[in-house]
Amino acid sequence: MIEALIFDIFGTVVDWRTGVAREAEAFFAGSDQTVDPIAFADSWRAKYQPSMEEIRSGRRGYTVLDILHRENLDATLAEFGLDDAVDDEGRARLNRAWEKLPPWPDVIPGLEALRSRYLLAPCSNGSIAMMARLARSAGLPWDAIVGADIARDYKPQAAVYRASAAALGLAPEQVMMVAAHNFDLAAAREAGLKTAFVSRPDEYGDGPVGTPDLAPSHDWEAVVPDFRALARQMGAAE
Repeated sequence: MIEALIFDIFGTVVDWRTGVAREAEAFFAGSDQTVDPIAFADSWRAKYQPSMEEIRSGRRGYTVLDILHRENLDATLAEFGLDDAVDDEGRARLNRAWEKLPPWPDVIPGLEALRSRYLLAPCSNGSIAMMARLARSAGLPWDAIVGADIARDYKPQAAVYRASAAALGLAPEQVMMVAAHNFDLAAAREAGLKTAFVSRPDEYGDGPVGTPDLAPSHDWEAVVPDFRALARQMGAAE
């Protein structure tokens, strides 16, 4: 019955914390500024959910994540005392860190195996532009890009999952949502999709932003340690 798999991106497919910290470290290298790149990444990411909640609540119209990330970057630079140290060109360059995040080691072989049998697409809060550039940078073999830009809303709103399935020409029950976050899967199931939990215990490191879901909270259709195991469980040979 399942014809497509759609994927959460930040944390599930790519290591956002390492990637953003790496870009921040490179950006400030050789400058007069001393910046803890991991702390910088954590502070920037901490503003992610609150900024999207403004849209989900209806207090603000739909605004692409690229803009929200830039606004959050401006706030983060101010927090670190760097407001006068980075010009607009530098901020635009640093904001593209989210387009250069590294995939977890199992991701590419797992996706390539799954693609032999299923349609694959990101179902991310990232914009289509961001997801397209990230796919090129990380080598992610998507068949399409769906998610927030399609629905003009942010997960975990049900419209995001249903619009993503519809964009692929499928009913919700023909699509499986893959994520490392139980709340994401709970919302997808409520919207009618099948679900797969993938453990990412290292997503947050030892930082203050969040705590990884180390175990499934429900009886998801698939529970696996990585994408290679998901491919095997879904009958897609590597």
